[in-house]
Amino acid sequence: MNHRTRVLLAVGLTVVLFLGVQLGALALIEPFHDSDRQAVEDPDDPANSVVYFAIILVATALMLVTFKYDVQWLIKAMIIGVSVMLSWFVFAELVPPAVTVGGVNAVAALAAVGIGAALLFYPEWYVIDSTGVVMGAGAAALFGISFGLLPAILLLSVLAVYDAISVYGTEHMLDLAEGVMDLKIPVVLVIPTTLSYSYLAAGSTDGVLEDGAGDETDSASAEATPTDSTSTTAANGGPSTGDTDATGDDARTDADAEIDGTDPDEGGMERDALFIGLGDAVIPTILVASAAYFLDVGVIDVPGIALNVPALGALVGTIAGLLVLMFMVLKGRPHAGLPLLNGGAIGGYLLGALASGLSLMTALGL
Repeated sequence: MNHRTRVLLAVGLTVVLFLGVQLGALALIEPFHDSDRQAVEDPDDPANSVVYFAIILVATALMLVTFKYDVQWLIKAMIIGVSVMLSWFVFAELVPPAVTVGGVNAVAALAAVGIGAALLFYPEWYVIDSTGVVMGAGAAALFGISFGLLPAILLLSVLAVYDAISVYGTEHMLDLAEGVMDLKIPVVLVIPTTLSYSYLAAGSTDGVLEDGAGDETDSASAEATPTDSTSTTAANGGPSTGDTDATGDDARTDADAEIDGTDPDEGGMERDALFIGLGDAVIPTILVASAAYFLDVGVIDVPGIALNVPALGALVGTIAGLLVLMFMVLKGRPHAGLPLLNGGAIGGYLLGALASGLSLMTALGL
């Protein structure tokens, strides 16, 4: 497979996975509303964003402590548990209750438990990606209907700044990113660039050069895995709930590339896989879902999903930011993901809202 084909396939698969999270979230908005899954009493309260950001910081600290004291199995157990819970939320809404036991949709429950078992016993890349899309869609829909427009925009803005600081400034997530990657849990979306790639056979990520941020439901990271599957150089980072972000080191030189067998002119595509943090997909999708849920303008009639022009703008803006991010990552340089992705989502949303006839103040939720 030539270099150009590998690039196109990697970028295409990444876009498909992002769209899976975004469209899945839009499909879950109405079912979650009907099931009263809104997580807060007042979704328009800006304090919700502050509380959630504080939770991210606390979760980050706790995760770092678990790795310091070598009890990272707690993180794996927590993430698998969250995966089962979110999968249950999703399947309970989408899977018809053909068989019920004690009022519980047995098929949905078995599917959710099956996801947990697959993550525990066979976390191959396609298991991780499938679970990530289900988790991401569920989490984004839950947060989307719980965060009004202003809180959602504030949350995306704060997390974009935090991502940039944690990647380009403090670099305090190096150990966390490496440790979580070793656990092989759905905190990342795995993008193979070779047909023979196996996430299970890749082994440890010891020696990874990375920075990033972590929390409990989202993460932003892009990382390239060398063909010998023994060391990695990450290429971008960002926050997450239950996942982490990994980023490469700007100091990586052409000599470094020669040592680990990569061509500096081809960046990450000399490697077997790229890793995009699940939070890179979830966080901007919160605004997509929030716009679709809280705005009743420019409604677009699409069967099975809630969609309007502002939400479509946020969706397209996120994908535009993703394409720019992938272009930069494939050059072999480290980059924070959320500034581009969240910036694209907010910009696209505002353009869509203005095109729908809303004033800027109304679009901002003021």
